Amino acid sequence: MAPSAIHSLLKQTHDGPKVTAKSNHAQQTPKKSPLELISQGTALPGIPSFPTFAAHRQWMLSKMALAFRVFARKGFTEGMSGHISVRDPENPHTFWTNPLSKHFALLKASDMVLVNYDGEVLGGNRSLPANAAGFQIHSAVHKARPDVTAACHTHSKYGKAWSGFNRKLEMLNQDVTYFYGDAQAVYGEFNGVVFSAEEGERLAAALGPNGKGLILRNHGLLTVGSTVDEACYLYTLMERCCEVQFLAEAAAANGLQKVYVPDEAAKYTFDAASDPEALYWEAQPDMEYEAEMCDGRHAL
Repeated sequence: MAPSAIHSLLKQTHDGPKVTAKSNHAQQTPKKSPLELISQGTALPGIPSFPTFAAHRQWMLSKMALAFRVFARKGFTEGMSGHISVRDPENPHTFWTNPLSKHFALLKASDMVLVNYDGEVLGGNRSLPANAAGFQIHSAVHKARPDVTAACHTHSKYGKAWSGFNRKLEMLNQDVTYFYGDAQAVYGEFNGVVFSAEEGERLAAALGPNGKGLILRNHGLLTVGSTVDEACYLYTLMERCCEVQFLAEAAAANGLQKVYVPDEAAKYTFDAASDPEALYWEAQPDMEYEAEMCDGRHAL
């Protein structure tokens, strides 16, 4: 599914990681963007840009619907739990979220609800309310992090299980290094369903200024991104990393020793692969598949 929008010709460049003579990456790395490094020098197009707010909004809502369908196919549904929010491109103090009690696999762009930071419904689908607990979480995250366009939270199986340990994921493999350092955080409290603004604010504070993924103790996972594509991909990745962590824990309990990614290599991989544009493109295979499977109904 190649985006039909106008692509920005102004791409931010990123310096390659600084390494020492003893590093495994000691060969001179050209100063290329993560997309150029991943695609062997020929960069994929950047994140789309749009001539009007209306076009941008429709694109975002369509991608939001696809993200929900990705989550449904991966088994992240749990009753009325789970939500995605996307900041409106024209009115950044408002955000779009899913209506309460509609299956992720059926969501379309026209189903989404527009709310402000006070929880008032301003537009979109008014036939069903937004999730009250979801509002408190997402409102706090969007207020605390102006750089965050989208946030994802569900009660996925392995995320819920790992959240019971109140621990960060360990740097056990290449994929989990996407959450290296302060890109990953733990919210170490659980006070029941998030119905208070204060609880949402504490949760957002735990994510921190650079967090991409948050483990909510006894609850589940939350991820954020500059696009809904990025936040969606990071959620699917974090959930899979929780599953892999459990496999590693089981093996270690039977006497096998864990071998961790060296800190330098973890930082190198994070710097090379965690750019917003690279993470946007990481999401596109699943997005394309869902668009094909629903014959474009997500955009209605």
